[in-house]
Amino acid sequence: QVQLVESGGGLVQAGGSLRLSCAASGTIFSIHGMGWYRQAPGKQRELVATITSGGSTNYADSVKGRFTISADNAKNTVYLQMNSLKPDDTAVYYCKLEIRMYMYDYTTDYWGQGTQVTVSS
Repeated sequence: QVQLVESGGGLVQAGGSLRLSCAASGTIFSIHGMGWYRQAPGKQRELVATITSGGSTNYADSVKGRFTISADNAKNTVYLQMNSLKPDDTAVYYCKLEIRMYMYDYTTDYWGQGTQVTVSS
C-alpha cells in the first residue's frame, strides 16, 4: 500500500509565505506525476500546480509567479512553496501522486489527507 502525508499548512497574514510538503511511502516502483490541488469552502476542488517526473511544471493562472512546485524524487516528496499569499488562497490543499506500485502495474492516483491554509487580510 501507499501512504501520503502532508504537512506545512497553517495561518498566515496576507503577503506571507508557506511551504507545503507531501511525502509518499510504502510500495512504490515509480512516480509519474505529482500535483497540488485546493478546495475552498463551497467551491469545487481545483488544480494549483503539477510537475511531471521529468520536471515539467504547470500552474493555475491565479498562482503563477507566486507559487513554485518542486519534487525530490529520491525522497518521493513534492513541495509547494507559496509566496505573496492572498486571502483568496485560503483553502484545504491536497497533494496527488500518480504512483506505479510494481514494474508491470498500472498507475493509480493517491491523495493526501489535506492541509488547511488560511490567509488573513
